[in-house]
Amino acid sequence: MISVCIATYNGEKYIEEQLTSILQQLNDTDEVIVSDDQSTDGTLDVIRALNDTRIHIVNNPNCHCYPRNFENALKQSKGDFIFISDQDDIWMDNKIQFMVEQMQQCDLVVSDAVVVDNNKNVLSPSFYAIRKPKRSFCGNILKFGYLGCCIAMKRKVLDLALPFPSNYELCTHDNWIFMIALTYFNVKVLDCPLIMYRRHNGNSSTGAINARKSIFFRLHYRLYLLWNIFIRAKKL
Repeated sequence: MISVCIATYNGEKYIEEQLTSILQQLNDTDEVIVSDDQSTDGTLDVIRALNDTRIHIVNNPNCHCYPRNFENALKQSKGDFIFISDQDDIWMDNKIQFMVEQMQQCDLVVSDAVVVDNNKNVLSPSFYAIRKPKRSFCGNILKFGYLGCCIAMKRKVLDLALPFPSNYELCTHDNWIFMIALTYFNVKVLDCPLIMYRRHNGNSSTGAINARKSIFFRLHYRLYLLWNIFIRAKKL
């Protein structure tokens, strides 16, 4: 069974196109968990209008923040393979099948993405080319290089990653999950782009730690992440 976990907030403009690109790849027994962070636009109306029983909408009971919203969606998932999705991207037709095939040899996979604007004009054929990610543990502590919306994982990775560390400002969902997998499981980085990653003024996250944060904050962020990664070994 496959679970796709989406965090939504005022995403009515793009959510139908995103869900359509996902649903056409799923079987009848799969699920899409949508955690909504109290949207004030027509996001939920658009989702309900799709009238697809595979979609399950849950409300985010936490504060308005995307890491907690993603965590809420992930906690509701029941699948053996879990995919993370933003509300405004577009998935390539072969994404789910290809990533599940890759997870026969590993526990978490992450792909590249084509970066597009709100009208799907290509800004870059490769997110990696912009971000220049490192594949080592130390490299990702210094500069996290991957997108949460490009991650898929086995259930055992998610079981260890949940619950997220309590201070969401010091631990974003994508960085946390990837680093848990890199520390305790087998990770595979795919060089091919499997989504169109849409960048526009309404994005909730930037895909990286804000470079304008103070040196103290960036140091605190990394120390907090390291501490929580290593104490998580108690759950194994």
